[in-house]
Amino acid sequence: MSPFKALVIREKGSPATLETLEPGDLPDGDVLVSVQYSSLNYKDGLAITQTSPVIRKFPMVPGVDLVGTVVESTSSTFQPGQTVIATGWEMGERYWGGYSQMAKVQADWLIPLPDRLTGVEAMAIGTAGLTAMLSIMALEAHGISSDRPILVTGAAGGVGSIAIALLSRLGYPVTASSGRHEIIGDYLHDLGATDVIGRLEPLQPALGSQQWSGAIDTVGGQTLATLLKTITYGGCVANCGLAGGSNLPTTVFPFILRNVSLLGIDSVLCPQEKRLQAWQRLTELLTDDLFELILNAIIPLDHVPTFSKQILAGQVQGRVVVDCNG
Repeated sequence: MSPFKALVIREKGSPATLETLEPGDLPDGDVLVSVQYSSLNYKDGLAITQTSPVIRKFPMVPGVDLVGTVVESTSSTFQPGQTVIATGWEMGERYWGGYSQMAKVQADWLIPLPDRLTGVEAMAIGTAGLTAMLSIMALEAHGISSDRPILVTGAAGGVGSIAIALLSRLGYPVTASSGRHEIIGDYLHDLGATDVIGRLEPLQPALGSQQWSGAIDTVGGQTLATLLKTITYGGCVANCGLAGGSNLPTTVFPFILRNVSLLGIDSVLCPQEKRLQAWQRLTELLTDDLFELILNAIIPLDHVPTFSKQILAGQVQGRVVVDCNG
C-alpha cells in the first residue's frame, strides 16, 4: 500500500494539518478501507477547532463518518471490493476517523452501503441523517400525534434539514425554527416545512401555551427549556444536540403537569440492528430531489478546517461532504 493523505491533529491545541502518512501509521483494525468520502458534522467542527474536548487521545485523525471500499479484511463479514459505511463508534474521538484516504476500522462498526445509494449520498446522510432518523423513530415509538405540528430546532443544520424532509415525507406537519429563518425560509419550505419561525425566546412562566405535539431539538440550552414548556400534554421531545449550550434551565412542571417526555438520542454507540433499520428507512424516504436540496458542498480535505469554523458559527446550511481524494 502506498503513502496516503490524512488530516491529523498531533497534540492538544495544535492545528489540523494535511499530512502524508505511511501504511504502518494506521492503528489496528479488522478492516482496511480505501476511503472515498466523509462528511462535516457539528461534532467534527468542535474536534477540528478544539472548541470542546471531543478528542480523547492524540494524535488523532478526525471525522466521525466514512464510506469507502474494503481493501483487506480479517473478518468473514466483509470482503475486498465491498463498499461500506461507518458512522460514530467514537471515530474521530478515541479512534482514527474518516478524514483520511485510508482507514482501519473494526468490522462491527461497518454496514454495507445500501444498493440505492452512492458514496456521496451516503455521506450527505451520514451521522446527521442517522441522528434525524433515530429521533423520528423515538418519536414514533412514543406515539407522536400529527394533530399539531412537530417543531424542528436548528432547522438549517444537517440534522434539522434531514429531519424536516423525513417528517414531511412521513406526513407530519412541520414547523422549522432557525435564527436565519428570514434568509433561508425558502430552503426550509422546499424541504417540507409548513411553517418557518425564528429561534425560541426564553419563556418566564413555568409553562406556556401548548403548541407542538413533539419536537426534534438539536440546540439544547435555553431553546430546549422553552420548548419543553410549550409541548402539548403527553407529547415528547427528542434531543440530539447542544449547539445552544449543555445546561438545561428548566423545572419539573412540563413532566409532572403535562406528562411531557424528554428522549435522549445517541447515534455514536447505537446498536447495529437499530442502525440498519434507520439506514433502510433513510434509503426509502430520501429521494434525488431531496439530496439536491440538502447537499451544500463537496470539499477536499484541506478545506475542512475553514468549514469547521463556519459550521460552529451557524453559517453552514444542509450537509457538507468531504472528498478524501479531491
